[in-house]
Amino acid sequence: MLVATYVLAIGIAGLWLVLPWWLPYIYGALLAGGVARGSRRHHQRLLGPRAILGRTVTVLTGALAVLPAGIVGVALAGRTAPGAPADLAFPLRSGTYLVVNGGNQTLINAHLGTLEGERFAPYRGQSYGVDLVRIDRVGLRVRGLIPADPVVYVIFGDPIVAPCGGRVLVAEDGAEDMSPPQADRAHMVGNHVILECGRVWIVLGHMQKGSVVAHVGQVVEPGALLGRVGNSGNTGEPHLHLHAQRPGSTGAPLSGEPVAVQLGGRYLVRNDRVHVRQDGS
Repeated sequence: MLVATYVLAIGIAGLWLVLPWWLPYIYGALLAGGVARGSRRHHQRLLGPRAILGRTVTVLTGALAVLPAGIVGVALAGRTAPGAPADLAFPLRSGTYLVVNGGNQTLINAHLGTLEGERFAPYRGQSYGVDLVRIDRVGLRVRGLIPADPVVYVIFGDPIVAPCGGRVLVAEDGAEDMSPPQADRAHMVGNHVILECGRVWIVLGHMQKGSVVAHVGQVVEPGALLGRVGNSGNTGEPHLHLHAQRPGSTGAPLSGEPVAVQLGGRYLVRNDRVHVRQDGS
């Protein structure tokens, strides 16, 4: 029981960046095989002191399983979208994308750490944000641990398209692409575009320097090219950050009330995967 709940907990809530996302399934299969073999070997009922020892071990492992079981419960609770989410199209094209941060619990979405506290007020709009990386056929987002060259990451340079039709409010393109795992805290969202789509602002951040093609005042249709994935701003490695919020202020554009998002009709949480074909479907 203890090992099973632990494997389930790390599979659901763990951050599967260095190791491929499918590894917990392998662990689970090996565990199931081990349990099946153990059951065949120990089908006879234990008697006397051995029975007491067996029951004691069962009770102890059951107690230790409470923590990983609690982690599983919190992670599953995080799959429920808060409020009425903004319904957006997926902002990337052609590939398999892994959700690194997403969901309604801090355990599976680090952005929720900005929801409370005065120091985070200028960035509170990102609290329900989603972070995406692209993975290859093996399930890796890069070959190696944390290579310093951002270009070698699978997602680097991927086109970012408008997830909704709207007007471009902000288009910044001057921040340098950082060498992982260094981050630029002076330009938190890095090169980015903010779209006004109806009553919400959509922020797409960490774009590649020199790739932003949108310009302020431009009205874009869904699917219009905005820029390319880079590694600018406060980011440890190349990825796309996206969030929705109510309008922010002139001095703190990311300070608006956060709004959850659905991408392609799905409320995405950590370790979800999205497969996008060449035609964007």
